[in-house]
Amino acid sequence: HLDNITRMAEAGDLVLAGPFMDRQDLRGIYVFDVRTVAEAEALTNTDPAIKAGTLRMELRPWYGSAALMKVNELHEQVAKIDI
Repeated sequence: HLDNITRMAEAGDLVLAGPFMDRQDLRGIYVFDVRTVAEAEALTNTDPAIKAGTLRMELRPWYGSAALMKVNELHEQVAKIDI
């Protein structure tokens, strides 16, 4: 699951992802850089947790700031380095 998230982010398909911290039914969020829900579904279906039925996705179209495309680049600059 985490390797798949990394792969999609490095490919530029996944803008951001992360878990919700309140342990409710919704476990986390993905924001994809795609034009259609069908494209997001195809990417979602590559996730081992989805394939195994451990997680399921609810897909919705969403429009956000173009600045979100800089999240992964900025993350690399500010992420803590494990030593």
